[in-house]
Amino acid sequence: MPLQQALRHLQRAFVNFFAKRAKYPRFESRKKSRQPAEYTRSGFTFRDGVLTLAKMPEPLDIRWSRPLPEGVNPTTVTVSRGAAGRLFVSLLCEDTVAPAPATTAAVGLDAGITSLVALSTGEKVANPKHERRDRACLARAQRELSRKAKGSANREKARRKVARVHARIADRRRDFLHMTRLVRENQTVVIEDLTVRNLLKNGRLARAVSDASWAELRSMPEYKCAWYGRDLVVVDRWFPSSKLCGTCGTVREKLPLNVREWTCDCGAAHDRDVNAARSILAAGPAASACGDGVGPQRESSGTGRSSVAQ
Repeated sequence: MPLQQALRHLQRAFVNFFAKRAKYPRFESRKKSRQPAEYTRSGFTFRDGVLTLAKMPEPLDIRWSRPLPEGVNPTTVTVSRGAAGRLFVSLLCEDTVAPAPATTAAVGLDAGITSLVALSTGEKVANPKHERRDRACLARAQRELSRKAKGSANREKARRKVARVHARIADRRRDFLHMTRLVRENQTVVIEDLTVRNLLKNGRLARAVSDASWAELRSMPEYKCAWYGRDLVVVDRWFPSSKLCGTCGTVREKLPLNVREWTCDCGAAHDRDVNAARSILAAGPAASACGDGVGPQRESSGTGRSSVAQ
């Protein structure tokens, strides 16, 4: 059955190619691919939480990440192998997530490095810095890999050791980034549209930005809001959320990254991250009404500062 499914995928790839929807199909690398094996309904049995694949005498010994909802039967099972040698089972089921009860609460999110996320409510989520915690272990495993001869069995063992360290970092980071509580408690979630690809070009911040995984932090609220019937509003990337005073609406000309707290000319004292989250929340209705975000502020010719349009 996995061979038949592979041929079906190949046929679909050629159909998309001749319809000019995709490029010419190419072979996947046997060493770098996840080597997926796909089973349809007739190729597996799933009863009482026990999964058995075709031509296997015993059921699979699975560590479930979460239980399946009651009364749900999977339609497709895909078995794949990660870079660290771990086997993963993915079950395709019908959408059974019930929308959360409606509420009037709204929250603004500001991503950062010192604090991974700052909320408009004043709450801050500390950045655990998963990669930095395992940096020494990763460096030691990579040094051992570099000493092994290419093509040898010892090099393959060392490569898997490096892959296991990367997998442990990625698993911890992914588990920490889930924000289901915020989506359930708030009807509207306002976030900032960040260009992570451009931010990674900064040599000083690239490693910290990659460790924070802003791209995944940006994509997770999208499908969670769709699941629970919430509204996701994205503010334009050029919106000066950090430099905007939430009290008088004045925009500071400069605000270096090392300045975490600042005081406006009106006398209001601001925490940089919390003020940015509140500014993002305030700009949410305008972004939702316009449909294309909030653009950058225009400087006035008199004082060199700009104010928010009322």
